[in-house]
Amino acid sequence: MEEKQLARRHRINRAEKETVSVPIHILLTQPVPTAIDASLAAKYVIHRLYEARDIDAFLTEVSGKIRAVVTGGAKGLSNELMDCLPALEIIAISGIGTDAVDLKRASARGIHVTTTPGVLTDDVADMALGLLIMALRGLATGDRIVRNGQWGKTAQPLASKVTGKRIGIVGLGRVGHAIAQRAKAFSMPVLYTDRQEQSGTGYTFIASLTELARQSDVLVLAASADDGQVIISADVLEALGPQGYFINVARGKLVDEPALVRALAGKTIAGAGLDVFADEPHVPPALYALENVVLQPHRASATEETRISMGEIVIENLDACFAGKRPPTSVNT
Repeated sequence: MEEKQLARRHRINRAEKETVSVPIHILLTQPVPTAIDASLAAKYVIHRLYEARDIDAFLTEVSGKIRAVVTGGAKGLSNELMDCLPALEIIAISGIGTDAVDLKRASARGIHVTTTPGVLTDDVADMALGLLIMALRGLATGDRIVRNGQWGKTAQPLASKVTGKRIGIVGLGRVGHAIAQRAKAFSMPVLYTDRQEQSGTGYTFIASLTELARQSDVLVLAASADDGQVIISADVLEALGPQGYFINVARGKLVDEPALVRALAGKTIAGAGLDVFADEPHVPPALYALENVVLQPHRASATEETRISMGEIVIENLDACFAGKRPPTSVNT
């Protein structure tokens, strides 16, 4: 009996070791910070989709092995690619947006979708204020004048004062609150709209987005894009008016982009600061020649400190998933 028990224990231990030693394959859709890449490589077998020259051949070779996808909020994971990965257990988003992942489809397959909440709030709010200051004060135009040797030769129009402007925030979530806090340092009255009024903020709630735009000097879009519906329409931009500025650090697809281009070109709004676009990385070419818009390549959270923190949360989620636990920031299952 004792020999049988020892033999059984030996078989169990051997099975556990074999289970532990089975490599876990993960797919990266885009680069991650070097330190995070190294941490992932120490634990998992990494396949880099963004380095593949022949995507179809690459997926034919690795698709059956992939148990995790690490991606960004804007890139997400298409249904087509998700369906190519039969062993997929987790989609780890480095970001807070889930609009580029079909949560219902993932849930139906028992696939966790995780995000990295909290750690990028300050950076995104900083970007919003940076774009606001650049747009109102014409900092990008001034920079170009100096770099092109045109100082003293090209007259730059007077800028618009920042301090005291009325700021209207669309979406008073974590990022919206952080923007409001920064705006207060510039003595800016804070107005906002959201799904419902948030009592105790000290900010002025305006239920109508169009009315918010009408009462704002600067309209800042900080809303989530879960349903992907356009909310910044031509009517909203018209209400913002020729003295108003528009700042977007949320998602480009929430904006009627052709209407925004027309408003900037026709100067029916004063200017804009844009970190996001409807069809990234493609930017409407008409914007390139306009001096009343500041453009950024979707880099609101792109600081070393924040991207490392985001990567660490991604790793925590992966580790939990493959330990048979619910990932700490799972948003669906």
